[in-house]
Amino acid sequence: MSRGPDRHDPPAEPIVPNGPSPVDLHTHTLRSDGTLEPGDLVEQAAAVGVHLLAITDHDNLAAYRELTGPDVQALPAGLELMPGVEINCLTGDAPAVFEGELHILGFGFQPDDGAFEALLAGQRDGRLVRFDRTLEVLRGLGMSVDSALEELDLSAIASLGRPTVARLMIASGYTTSVEDAFERWLGRGRPAYVPREGIGPVRAITAIRAAGGLPVLAHFGEAEAHESLIRDLQAIGLGGLEVYYRTFDRAHVESVGRVADELGLVKTGGSDFHGDTGSYAEMHAATSVPAFVGDRLRNALARWPAGGQSAGMRTDHD
Repeated sequence: MSRGPDRHDPPAEPIVPNGPSPVDLHTHTLRSDGTLEPGDLVEQAAAVGVHLLAITDHDNLAAYRELTGPDVQALPAGLELMPGVEINCLTGDAPAVFEGELHILGFGFQPDDGAFEALLAGQRDGRLVRFDRTLEVLRGLGMSVDSALEELDLSAIASLGRPTVARLMIASGYTTSVEDAFERWLGRGRPAYVPREGIGPVRAITAIRAAGGLPVLAHFGEAEAHESLIRDLQAIGLGGLEVYYRTFDRAHVESVGRVADELGLVKTGGSDFHGDTGSYAEMHAATSVPAFVGDRLRNALARWPAGGQSAGMRTDHD
């Protein structure tokens, strides 16, 4: 199996969940490239039976901080919110992977770790540069989105990305969906593609570990073909693989799971909800993450000296 499926496409052989998945460790809000306010996401997740949720916005913890601040309303009863983040990492000379990137999820880290926040701030700065350059390229193609940009509240988005550009293109009438925008204009090799600026996976993994968290390789359907790469990342601190990913078909869940088992990596999973292709309830209904995933992730964090529930995990009883 040389490469995984496009992570935005429906699986070829869908896995029908036995019931509502109680765990979702991969979601996004309006603070990066999602469409929901953080409060709306947690309410909707709790309403469909999620008990352990991680908001993994790109390169920022704004949503987590909003939901766990001293003056905010309590989380929905029965919902546990774990600190999470997703960091897009450049692969450099590593084996060829989709768009030359690996995405590293971090869980259970200290959310107030200053060094980690500085790293994420640098990532956000690079995103802003890319965002501005992409808008300039679109202007050069006769596809200005400036009018739509004037209507957008950028202050609500802590970490800008290409999905935001895609939505501006939709509002401007240039494309019909985020997927269409990526396929025709914004994806690697397309006319409006601008290379990313940022860090590599080694730095992301070591930073997550230093902040007391567990680094996990996200939606890597190519795991079997690149097992040596995963072993190299494990040697510097990678602790898990995202196995139960919404758009993985049964064959990919099994193949990525075999790699995780062979290497002793923690299995995680989630919906990767953004909001462009359906409601949270719809995405959750198509996601199958076993309950044991949450227990094993907590256990792994507890074994890491600086991690565990003391690293900022919050429940409605805190």
